[in-house]
Amino acid sequence: MRHGALRWLSTTGFHTMRWVEWGPEDGAPVLCVHGLTRNGRDFDILAQALAAEGRRVICPDLPGRGGSDWLLQTSLYQPPIYVAALAHLLARIDAPCVDWVGTSLGGICGMLAAIIPGHPIRRMVLNDVGAFIPKESLERIRDYVGTDRVFPDLGALEFYLRRVHASFGALEDGQWRHLAEHSARSVEGGVALHYDPGIARPMQDASVEALDLWAIWEAITVPVLLIRGADSDLLPVDVATRMAKRDGVCLVEISNAGHAPALMAQDQVELVGDFLRG
Repeated sequence: MRHGALRWLSTTGFHTMRWVEWGPEDGAPVLCVHGLTRNGRDFDILAQALAAEGRRVICPDLPGRGGSDWLLQTSLYQPPIYVAALAHLLARIDAPCVDWVGTSLGGICGMLAAIIPGHPIRRMVLNDVGAFIPKESLERIRDYVGTDRVFPDLGALEFYLRRVHASFGALEDGQWRHLAEHSARSVEGGVALHYDPGIARPMQDASVEALDLWAIWEAITVPVLLIRGADSDLLPVDVATRMAKRDGVCLVEISNAGHAPALMAQDQVELVGDFLRG
């Protein structure tokens, strides 16, 4: 595993975005982009498996998460800004083709990037996110994000993650501990989640409405693996079914999971690997 960092420019100045990467530096690149409150270390298991096949796997921390800088204005925590930061990373990679694996918010960023003229995306995995997100699902997310809780120790933080992210699926104890270790930052009195609580401000400062991305979806032409947690409220079954009617889209439902499958189980890792090889 290697660590990387670059400076990217927003409307308020330059910021540092950090990532980890796996596999040979000359391998065909895969960009793995995490969900709203998560970070690039969520993909460690998947990244190691893809790296073993010779792929170069880059897993960034989006602005405000993990090792990346927090933004000076919380109003900038929006998908177009994340895509701008990721565009700097794509420029650094400088490869003619890049495969994209996006969980939730990371998938929204992938869809936005995939309609930009000249984009390098070859194949895309959308993990439990699609062309329409119901209002109720966004309200649920808004209600648990950005509370800036302080936990007395790592064990308490892990207990919280197991409860809030139970819909990730049946993870092993070591996998929950891995998520906890990379979700924690030291603060006075204990540990807190490793993201800027301000990422929730755009959702808190305005009334939450359903997110309609159908026009964007219809403009995407690359092959897509659409993964849906069987119990997901964020990717309704009717939305996934409609998306899968488009040529080049493969829909796979993961049992005993909701939003969003963790992509840590062996069958999920193989699913992604098989699609990217395809």
